Amino acid sequence: MHVVATREASQLTGLSTNKLREWTSRRALIPADIRPKKQGSPAKYSWQTILLLRIAVTLRDHFHLELQAHRQVFASLRRSLHGTSFVGLWGKSLAIHADQRWTWIDDDAAGPLARDTMFIRLDPHLEALSQGFALPRPSSSAGQLDLFPAQSVAGTPSSVGTSSRPNSTVTPQTHKRRRSA
Repeated sequence: MHVVATREASQLTGLSTNKLREWTSRRALIPADIRPKKQGSPAKYSWQTILLLRIAVTLRDHFHLELQAHRQVFASLRRSLHGTSFVGLWGKSLAIHADQRWTWIDDDAAGPLARDTMFIRLDPHLEALSQGFALPRPSSSAGQLDLFPAQSVAGTPSSVGTSSRPNSTVTPQTHKRRRSA
């Protein structure tokens, strides 16, 4: 499991280190994956926990919700995320229903709903996590992951089949076997 320390978690969530400690330790709203071993050592956070913290920040900042009231939703989401593929979440939204239930919904299939629901698009959060944790983005081909992502190498000449001398010709050498008499 790849984890980041408190400083990186603070940068990825947009929370101050004090607020991050309050949410993960003192209030235990969304606990850290690895608690600090001693005073002064950093806690460690997985991408799943950082995603939950980013969702909590969105709920607080954009919807002005009291987060403690949604503690059960966060606990349930945390359990679900630990068995979920990072790439599988792209193109989805989190739907939080009025009765403290939640569901993952495809962004293009939200449609009309029978009850009150808040939607949080995951792609902007996954983009930040993709960069912060060096996690893969979805492939351009639906349902296919890039096995070897293309990387450009600027200013590096190809060394295959070339010689260090300009305009030289590389010729294969032939070896002849000697016959014993």
